[in-house]
This record gives sequence, C-alpha cells and structure tokens, in this order.
Amino acid sequence: MDKRRADTIGRLRRASGELATSAVGRMEENLPWFAAMSAEDRSWVGLVAQAGIVSFIEWLHEPEREPRVIGEVFGTAPRELARKVTLQQTVQLVRATIELVESAVDRLAAPGDEAGLREALLVYAREIAFASAQVYAQAAEARGAWDARLEALVVDALLRGEADESIGSRASALGWPTTSEVVVIVGSRPDGEPETAVANVRRRARHSRLEVLAGVQSDHLAIVVGGVEDARKVATSLVDEFGKGPVVVGPVVADLRSAERSAREAFAGERAAAAWPDAPRPVLSAELLPERAVDGDTDARDRLVTEVYEPLAGSGVLLETVAAYLDHGSSLEACARALYVHPNTVRYRLRRVTELTGYAPTSARGAFALRLAVALGRLGNVTQL
Repeated sequence: MDKRRADTIGRLRRASGELATSAVGRMEENLPWFAAMSAEDRSWVGLVAQAGIVSFIEWLHEPEREPRVIGEVFGTAPRELARKVTLQQTVQLVRATIELVESAVDRLAAPGDEAGLREALLVYAREIAFASAQVYAQAAEARGAWDARLEALVVDALLRGEADESIGSRASALGWPTTSEVVVIVGSRPDGEPETAVANVRRRARHSRLEVLAGVQSDHLAIVVGGVEDARKVATSLVDEFGKGPVVVGPVVADLRSAERSAREAFAGERAAAAWPDAPRPVLSAELLPERAVDGDTDARDRLVTEVYEPLAGSGVLLETVAAYLDHGSSLEACARALYVHPNTVRYRLRRVTELTGYAPTSARGAFALRLAVALGRLGNVTQL
C-alpha cells in the first residue's frame, strides 16, 4: 500500500464518526419517512451507516479481499428492521451516505488520491447495492417459508376442528383481515406440487380481490375465503384451481374461528357428492343434505328433520298430503282419492310444500329429499316414544 492511500485511510478513520452523524442528519433532512421512524429504529439505521463506512475503510486497507458487506454492514441491525425499511428505502439510505462521503472526498483524500477514492467509492457502492438486494431476497424467502408453514397450521386447525382463540392472531400474522362472512371450499387437489396449488390459489384470489387461506391435505385442496357476499359466485371464480371431481362449498359462517363448521359440512358434502352425479360444480353443501344424510352425516339428518319434516308436521295437512303423494307413486289422482279431496287441492298443497321446504315433490330430487326427511322425522318420533 502506498503512502497516499495509507494517509487517506487514516483520515477516513478519524472522520468516520463525524461522517456517520452527518449521514443521519442528511437522511432526516431529505427523507421524510426516515424522520417519521421511531428513535430506536433511527439509531439502528445510524449504526448501519456507521458500519458501512467502517467496512469501506477496512476494504480500502485490504483491497484484495472481497467486501463482506452483509455480515459487516447489515449484520449490525436486527432482522426486524428489514420489515420496516423497504429495499427502495435502503437504496435511498445508501445513496445518501455515499453522496455524503463523496462530497467530502477533497477533504478526506490525501493529496493526489482524490480520483482513487472516488473510484473506490463507486466499486463499494455497487457491492452495497448487490448486498442489499441479497439481504431482502433472503428475508423474503424466509418470510415466505414461514408464512407457508403458518398458513398450513391455520388451515389444518380449521379442518380438524381444533381452532381456538389463537387462530385469529395467527391469521392476522399472515395479513388476514378481521373479517366476517367466512366460507370453506373443498375439492380434490390438482396435479403437481402442493406448494404450486396453493400459489395458484393465491394468484387467482389476488386477481379476484379475495382474502383467502389455502392448504392441501392428502388428496384435498381446501380454501378459506373471507368477506363473502355470494358463496357460489366466489367458489365459481376459484373452481378451476381444483382437480377433477366435485367442489363443495360449506355454509357461510360469522368469523374465522367458526369456519370449522363450514369445513366440516363441506367435507361431508364432498364425501357424499358421488351419490349425485349430476350435481353442479361447485355445489353448496346444503344442496347435498339428502346424500349426506344417507352417508350418515348427523348434521344433515338433523337439518332435514328441523327444516323439512317439522315445518310440514306443524302445518297440519301438508305432511299427510306429501306422504300420500309419494306413497302413491307421485300420482295426483291417486293421492286425491286416498285423501278424499279434489286433485286441485293436492296441487295447491304441493305448491305450499315447495314454498315451505324448498323441495318440489313433483321433481325426482325433491321427492327423494322429502321422502328421506319424512322417514327421518318419523324415526325420531318413534325414538322419542
């Protein structure tokens, strides 16, 4: 090392504290977002600036070694600082520090070493830029891996019915807003890696402006959607992300913690959907109540009794009419003769059944659901006796 460069390094070392303080002052003047930071965070940034100057001096002293920017400069600050300062802001901080040192080159460099110091600053600034990008890329990669694990845990807890008070805070850490009207959509997983399936769901959700959590369990893909106004419409926008087979939409529930009920009904519907080959895709779990009841789903059986059988039983003649209609092969005339009423009376009562239950006795599917509800209701009454 020649005498001029040694003299320059000595001058830089003596001025390093002053340079770091001046750099922070310049940041406060020219960068509004920096001035708005907490005192603690500003002090960390100041340490980074000082470490950068010291690292530059050490590199000048040993120019043959590679600049160890990441460890020597960014290693001085806590990892959390990368979440508070964006990459663009970091570039602004570096530029402010480099410009400050560059403006003082004539004073800091030994006579005749001014051009050499400026050239060294340019080289080191490039190393700082590459290192900044690497730090943020590593932070993003680590954050992405952590988010993926946390998202998988949240979705798994909901699907297993193990959601507790912590589920909301865990979801908030993923950026999930405090939202109501939550629904769970389930279906088979598409071909490919689970991570790819979840990434595709997120991409589609961003395009549709939906808040989602997604997870793959075994051969199933489950999507939790928040802020839902029209569950079928939302599911239709996501249906292409599933593999072949039925896609079932659970009921809309009040909040994330209640989503386990939506998940339970959605999975029950998916298991039973094979019994209805012509089911729409997607299909609501409530539309699969008859198939779920046959499959042994107690929730579906209870709903058929409370939502179909009991309203018919409480209406007087409607239960008697629909039972007679079904028992006589869906024949209006035969039903009318059995009840000693006019066929038009039967027609009127059957319309009332449709209005009351949502199932039309005159359709094959409505007749199936009504017959099942009547049978379950009667079995319940026998059990109570």
